[in-house]
Amino acid sequence: MENENLINNLINLFKPIVMELGYEFYYLEFVKEDGENYLRVYIDNKNGIGLDDCEKVSRRISEILDGEDPIPDSYYLEVSSPGIFRTLFTDEHLNKYINSNISLNLNKLYEGKRKFEGKLIKFNSNNIIIDYKNIDLSIPRDIIDKIILKGELEEV
Repeated sequence: MENENLINNLINLFKPIVMELGYEFYYLEFVKEDGENYLRVYIDNKNGIGLDDCEKVSRRISEILDGEDPIPDSYYLEVSSPGIFRTLFTDEHLNKYINSNISLNLNKLYEGKRKFEGKLIKFNSNNIIIDYKNIDLSIPRDIIDKIILKGELEEV
């Protein structure tokens, strides 16, 4: 619960700044990996995200963090794009990508598999429904570790 409050406070601090700079606030996570804390802020834009965009947002967020000092532990700040193969974290993300191809990574076997790929048909609070090999397959959300958009690269 304490981590959830910290994340909500950070979102409230950063979201208006990210939007003011002309970007979509995609997601924020505060995670421990290999004994180190990482504060990751994902930003998006209809024109894509480049290194300059990440630097601009990172500078502004760093200013806020230096002034407010809301995180008692040491951490690394990372600002990045969610990427073409982006994780879909929220219902808003799922809604945006209805009828898109996704990959579901599960935390236990379901119908003999830990990974499914298919078209996102619909979802509710309990299940994600995908078109899996022309069958509507309902997978319980509580066994889903990660939902990843199967981005489609355009040929230039």
